[in-house]
Amino acid sequence: MARARFGLIFAVALWLASPLGRAVVLPPLPQPSWTELSVEQKRALAPLASHWDKMSGFHRKKWLGIAQRYPSLSAEEQARLQRRMTDWAKLTPDERKQARDKYKSLQKAPPEQKNAVKQKWQEYKDLPEPEKARLKAEATQKRTPRPAPSKQPVAAKPPPAASAPPSIAPVGQAAAR
Repeated sequence: MARARFGLIFAVALWLASPLGRAVVLPPLPQPSWTELSVEQKRALAPLASHWDKMSGFHRKKWLGIAQRYPSLSAEEQARLQRRMTDWAKLTPDERKQARDKYKSLQKAPPEQKNAVKQKWQEYKDLPEPEKARLKAEATQKRTPRPAPSKQPVAAKPPPAASAPPSIAPVGQAAAR
């Protein structure tokens, strides 16, 4: 009996000493809905208003961090942030995922590749506005999904008439010569 009790106490002591014994699982804290944001947060995050309540708690938390830093930005930086948020809000969820994936892969890229991307971006920024607009229109056309093909069966075309090479006459005509 004493051995069993000692074994149980020893097992409990081991469990408490292990990292699992101290681990506490906390559920993720819910982030505020749009109506719960302060006036300053709403002003900073205005381009995201229509998407806010559909965002995950993780993404809301990231945007709230940006909103917290927003007042310390210059007027020019605030305007740029607002433009970028507007552009971000216009993206589809798939496009946002692609953008995040590209960003992550660029962060892992070697310095030479990062520098090449920075150089291309600088070249783009130096282009005149009409050229930028042309490139943007081309990119938009490439991104626009094409309409799905109709599911109606296409009428079968008759096979083209077989034509024999000029040096070979069809069998029926060979006897006529």
